[in-house]
Formats: sequence, structure tokens, C-alpha cells
Amino acid sequence: MSQLEEVKKEIDSLREEIRLHDYKYYVENQPVISDAQYDRLLEKLIKLEEEYPQLITPDSPSQRVAGTPSKEFEQSKHIAPLLSLANAFSEEDLQAFDKRVKKILGYSHDKGIEYVCELKLDGVAINLTYEKGTLTKGATRGDGTTGENVTANLKTIKAIPLKLRKSAKVVSFIEVRGEIFMEHEDFKKLNKEREKAGESLFANPRNATSGSMRQLDPDITAKRRLNILVYGIGAIKGIKFNNHSDILKYLKELGFRINKNTKICKNIDDVIKFCRLWGDKKKSLAYDIDGIVLKVNSIKEQEKLGEVTKSPRWAIAYKFAPAQETTKIKDIIVQVGRTGALTPVAVMEPTEVGGVTVSRATLHNEDEINRKDVRIGDTVVIQRAGDVIPEVVSVVKAKRTGKEKKFSMPHECPVCGEKVVRPKGEAIWRCANIACDAQVKERISHFTSRNAMDIEGIGEAQVAQFVENNLIDDPADLYFLKKEDLLPLERMGDKLTSNIIDSIQKSKNQDLPRLIFALGIRNVGEHIAEVLTSYYPSLDALFKAKRQDLEIINEIGPTIAQSIVQFFAQPHNREAINKLKKAGVNLELKQKPTVPKILSGKTFVFTGEMEKLTRDEAGRIVKELGGKITSSVSKKTDYVVAGASPGSKLTKAQKLGI
Repeated sequence: MSQLEEVKKEIDSLREEIRLHDYKYYVENQPVISDAQYDRLLEKLIKLEEEYPQLITPDSPSQRVAGTPSKEFEQSKHIAPLLSLANAFSEEDLQAFDKRVKKILGYSHDKGIEYVCELKLDGVAINLTYEKGTLTKGATRGDGTTGENVTANLKTIKAIPLKLRKSAKVVSFIEVRGEIFMEHEDFKKLNKEREKAGESLFANPRNATSGSMRQLDPDITAKRRLNILVYGIGAIKGIKFNNHSDILKYLKELGFRINKNTKICKNIDDVIKFCRLWGDKKKSLAYDIDGIVLKVNSIKEQEKLGEVTKSPRWAIAYKFAPAQETTKIKDIIVQVGRTGALTPVAVMEPTEVGGVTVSRATLHNEDEINRKDVRIGDTVVIQRAGDVIPEVVSVVKAKRTGKEKKFSMPHECPVCGEKVVRPKGEAIWRCANIACDAQVKERISHFTSRNAMDIEGIGEAQVAQFVENNLIDDPADLYFLKKEDLLPLERMGDKLTSNIIDSIQKSKNQDLPRLIFALGIRNVGEHIAEVLTSYYPSLDALFKAKRQDLEIINEIGPTIAQSIVQFFAQPHNREAINKLKKAGVNLELKQKPTVPKILSGKTFVFTGEMEKLTRDEAGRIVKELGGKITSSVSKKTDYVVAGASPGSKLTKAQKLGI
């Protein structure tokens, strides 16, 4: 055996030993050697790798913090999307969820559904990709389809294995889903360190975790004492599971941390008992939870239940009642949004609610203020709705002194001074002036957003600068900006301004549905924009559309039709559209090659992992050829397209002879 082979053997042995100790310490919480002994092992490995750099591998324990800081995070597409969960806020909501599940599955009301109940961590969701047992990529959840590549930061978390344990069957490809979080003690230590250094403090552990994950320098993340618990998988090759509990068991065998408080419940009554238990016990944990996630255990039942939009029908998040506190309302102000909506906001004496200092809370609308009888000077109960948005729950009328003042909505816009109106049948007052500064800023921010015209480099701060410096009055003005207009602005360097101008020019070629969504027509979201372009393939055609013609379109109806007609009737909007034309922005639906509708009348179901296309991409091809996509297999299904790990849909299709 050559010297190099002997060194390689020693290095491999050291790596395996260090990985074992990482697992014992960070996963099982049962260290078998001292920190000093561990440090000596790691030091020995690093020294050998420095002498023989050709033997360094990406999965080596020495590579948890390596390389120079990134300039920015790259986008990372998940193979299987990270679905969001519908929420339940009461035991009645849980009972209703159970009834829906039984109805879809065709079960009697008295049949017990087996659920897996998991503590819902208040952290940051991530997706870990392993190929042939080695961590190759780690990304944030993002929009569920695409996140940010934060692999270097995730590698610093020692509870995340860089190489999967050989004691389990290691597949060629797997996406592992988990939650990054920070324990209370580590959070307190971090804030003490920041206070000593004269740095701003984090509001709560979740904010600290999120900020740590978005550090461009992984060395900083490494010092933040982050942790992880995993709860599921996305795409996987080479193995099938019968139950979700089997998935959790498999993940543990691979070397991941699983929440030890997870429980299999035999029916919804057991689920409710579990939720009550942890509603009382949550403060005893070393980390924050904000609810319980329950999932149908059977994978076959999960597949039959399917999903709706971006949420699975087989899982739901039960949210604990939010923390409540009392405070005093010092004033009520009014904010103006993108569509001119006036929202009353309570300005309060600062108070901590669920670990966050709150000084403002939404009052929603005039009717809510009257219903709750909220007055300036009142002592009120506040909570963070969904533990996020502060809101006023009720008034403590026993503490009234008689000096409290009733609040009335203004008759003029607090931003532009124009008249405000309350449309018939609505609870919201609106500023009718579409040139109102508040609306202009919100509307332009919406126009530039990722799902609209996707103009990179322009956020709320940049929009505010453009408007306040009289560079733009509406979204169309963006296309007439020049580099010399932007350079004098604060924090606008040569490279940034060039990138912004390039991104604006690039957005001219976006397809028509994106432009319609970007215009910010009330009640017209991304999906409705797609529907409209099926009937009106140009902005000019939609501009001329009559209300009665719009109303008869499936999914449109009177409310949306009225919003569209009113939008195009406003002179300011007409002027903006003329400017878009002048700038050369694409106002027509891009013509796709005409293809014969050879799949017309045919119904398709996709199951398993596609190799060269995502399911969405494959689905679009089927639709372009005239076919229809459904989520479940039945006698009416014409074709089932099966990729890797197809599950029960393929079996059912084979039984039906499809």
C-alpha cells in the first residue's frame, strides 16, 4: 500500500469517527467523548487534509465552514414543491378537517383516521438535497417552488449530516424537509453578545434564525448556534413508504434529528387531546412552537386525498391561541394601500406580545371599530393574529375614565387630501385619487414584484426614492428612467443603477398575463389574469371589453368584471397604458407554436418523480395539446404518467386497466 493510500485510509477513518461523535452529540444528545477529545480529532483531520489537499472532499467534517463569503444567494428550484398548510384555529376546525378527510376517502363518520401529530416549530423551513448519500445543496423554502441556495450556511449546523449514515439504506437521491431554529438559551446568549458589541438586538428566536440563515458569510452563521429537526421528504428515488411514520423512522436511521414528542394518534379525539396537552406544555420546551401539525399517516390515503392549490388535503396546522396582552391606545391613524383602501391602525403604548414588542395594531375597518367600540384612550386586549399581525381583540371597558374619544373615518385621504368613498356593499373606505402618493408607491412596488414584471433591484426603498424625487408617477414611468436619473440618489452606485436599468428593459418582454397582474386591477390575481388572456389575447382587446361580456366568462363574474371596466375607465390608467405602448412593453399574449390538439378529451394523471420535466411543465404540455390534468385515478382516466416512486396511483391504474 502506498503512503497516499495509507493517509487516505487514516483520513476516512477519522471522518467516520467524527461523524459518529457528531451524531451522538447533536442528534442523540448522548456524547461519548469530551469536547477537548473531539477538538483533537478534528484538528488531526484538518492537519492531514492540509498536507494532502487532493484528499479533501465536500462531505468532510472539516468543510462545515469553508470558502469566502458569497456576494448574493443563488436561486434554487426544489424538485418537489414545499406545500403550505391550511390552518385550524379551534377544536371545531379540527373536527371539520376530520369530516372532510372521511368524506373524500368515502369512510363512515365513526371510522378512526390515524394521524401523525408533530410539534409545529416557529423557525425557518429548509430543503436538503442528498445525492448518493452526500449533501449537495440546501435551500430555503422561498415560494414553495424556488428558494435561496444557503448550502454553505446549512453546512455549519452540525446536526445536519454532510454524509448519510451507512446503517440505513441510502438512496441515490432524496430531498429532506426540516425546520431550522434557535433554542431560548442560545438566543439569549446571542443577544447578550450583540448588546456588548453595540449591535441591534433580535426580536425573537425566529428572527434571529432567519437573519442567521441569510448571512452571506457562513462563518457568522457558524457562531449562531442553530439547530434542526426534520419532518418529511420531498422527492426520493429507490424507496417507497406505507406510512408517514415510516418516513420519520427512516430519516432517523439516516442520521437526522426527529422531534421526540411526535405521536401517532388513532383518531381525531386523540389529536385534540394531544393539542390540549401541548397548548399547556409548550412553555416547558427549550424552543418555540406555535401549534401542532397533523398528517394522515397512510401514504395511500394521502395520495387519494391529493392537494388543493398549494396545500395538501391530508394535513393541517392547528395554531395555538395567540398570546394576548393589554395596553393603551394613544391614537388611531389611517394608512392608505395600493388599491386606495383606508385601514385604521391603533398607535399604542409599546408592549411585548409573544416575544415581540408591539406598538401598532390593525383595526381592520370602520365596522370593526364600531362593533368593538374602540376609542382613543381605551385600554385594550391585543394579540398577534397567527402570531404575526398585531390586532386589537377587545376593549377593557371597566378601565374607561370618560376621557376616551370616539374615532371617525376621515372624509378626505390623509395622504393626498382627496375625497374618500365607501362603495356600496363594502366595509372599506377608499381614496378615489389613483395619483395619491401612497397608492402610487404601493402600486409601483406591486408592478415590480417577482410574480408580476419581476424587475430585480427595485424594492420599496427604491420606489420611495423614485417617487419622492419626482422621477416617476406611475409604473409606466419606470421604462423612461435613465442611468443619470438614478446615480444622484442615495446608495445608487454605478453597477446597481446599470443592473436596475437592464432589469427594467428586460421586463418589457414579459408575457401578457404577468402584465395584467402587474397593473394591480382590484380582484385580478395571477390566475384570473391567465383566464382573461384566454379570451382577450392583447391589452387593447381587454381595454375594450364590455362588462356584460366579461361577466359570462367562467371564474370572472360581476365583481371582477366591474373592477376591470372601472380600471380602464380611469384617465390616469389609460395614460399609463399609452406610456407602456410608447416604451415598447409587450402588450400581447405571446404566440406559441400552433400544435394539433391530439390529446383533446383525454384525461391525464401524473405520479412519481419526473426526470426531465417538473409535473407543472409536463402538465402544461398536456394542456397545450388539448388534454386535461386531474389529481386522482378513476375509470374516466385515460393515461397515467408514472415517474420514479409512483405510489398507489400506478397500482390503481393497473388494476383498472388504464
